[in-house]
Amino acid sequence: MDTMKHGGARVPACNYGGMLRRALDWIVREDIFAGLPRHGNISWRFSRLVSLAVLWGWSDQGRLTDAFQDARRLSLQLFGESALHSYQGFTEALVRWSDKLLPLLWTRLQALMEQVSGEYWRIGPWLPLAVDGSRFSTPRTRDNEQAFGIKNYGQGGMTKSRHRWKNKRKRSKPLAEPIKPQIWLTLIWHMGLKMPWRWKWGPSTANERDHLRTMVREQAFPENTLFCCDAGFTGYELWSDLLEEGHQLLIRIGSNVHLLRRLAGVRHCQEYVYLWPNKAAQKKQPPLVLRLIILQSQRGTMYLATSVLSRRDLNDTLALQLYQRRWGVELQFRAVKQTFGRRKLRSRTASHALVELDWALMGLWLIQLLAVKEQLQLDSPPGNSSVAGALRVIQTAMRWSNTAVPRGNTLSKQLRGAVQDNYRRSGPKKARYRPDYKDKPCRSGPKIKIATTAQQDAYRKLHKTAA
Repeated sequence: MDTMKHGGARVPACNYGGMLRRALDWIVREDIFAGLPRHGNISWRFSRLVSLAVLWGWSDQGRLTDAFQDARRLSLQLFGESALHSYQGFTEALVRWSDKLLPLLWTRLQALMEQVSGEYWRIGPWLPLAVDGSRFSTPRTRDNEQAFGIKNYGQGGMTKSRHRWKNKRKRSKPLAEPIKPQIWLTLIWHMGLKMPWRWKWGPSTANERDHLRTMVREQAFPENTLFCCDAGFTGYELWSDLLEEGHQLLIRIGSNVHLLRRLAGVRHCQEYVYLWPNKAAQKKQPPLVLRLIILQSQRGTMYLATSVLSRRDLNDTLALQLYQRRWGVELQFRAVKQTFGRRKLRSRTASHALVELDWALMGLWLIQLLAVKEQLQLDSPPGNSSVAGALRVIQTAMRWSNTAVPRGNTLSKQLRGAVQDNYRRSGPKKARYRPDYKDKPCRSGPKIKIATTAQQDAYRKLHKTAA
């Protein structure tokens, strides 16, 4: 039997364990972490800690400690070593090093995505990134409630004045129980390859717009990056930050957005609008020049605002295609919560819950990348990839890591087959008891006014000062 020596261990190259090791080695290399300072009391390598964390996230064991023992067993089998041998030491190492390891891994995975993506790296001239947020529940422990709960629940002015309400039924109705502790996660998601780009978390009261502003400032994005967001990502400050960093935006807007026309005295183009709130004008900040796109879809009328002023670079058809693909980020959240089983995290302390979420997201990202890499070789688009099927292949390989692979049934071949079914449905997939869509596009468009003479004068003065 052919064997490969790896870290002092001889691992058969033709069994599932050897194939898992090669898959991990393709992504997790020690030179990624060459710039990280090492303390003298650290005996393990960063690549082995990351591999152990990924195997921990991949494990199908119900308890976190059992998942760690499963990952440790596999690490000893695949690499001949395990970075840590106790669950307590392992979680303490992740709490200490995750914020330094994750940015390096994000950069590594983004480079591999570009390497294998082919035509799916860009849609038209744009690198399309969708942004959205979702909440993940945690156990209701004191530590989690202090970190992620709503501390002032039931202390608002409306609650304290209940005894003065005229409606006796509402006045006597007891308050609802406090909301369970939750982590708010804001995810940037690649719309062409259907997999994550990076993320940021916070308590349940966190603001997803602030998360996006922070991520844009912290990381350099490729040229011609287009952020595609829903109506929750509006605001002068956010859009200004995106444009100042050299990026473009395509965002659905509704009646909560106030725009101006003819601010520069131009009548010839009705598509051009300006976002210039009074606060920005008083601070002598410039207005944002945008193009308004009105589209008719199956779910109603959509109003999109974009900073791409040229229809040649972003026409209506491409804008509709991009915004419809943005919906895939919701499917990514469903894959993490439902398929990967992380709707409710299991850690009872806040710091452990955060690293559990981080490495669950990282582990699922690696599975998606491994599957799409193999499927693109067969010209199968990323949209056909099945997260559940790929996860099943990886977890089966972990369970039977000592078993020889049947001839011709390699891990690569199994990942190539992890695609969605392509049969024609005889009826709609939607269940009959499900309510109608909750997030229908706002039927009322943004509030648009013709700029007043004072606003036009202020704009001309600001334009002359800038010139």
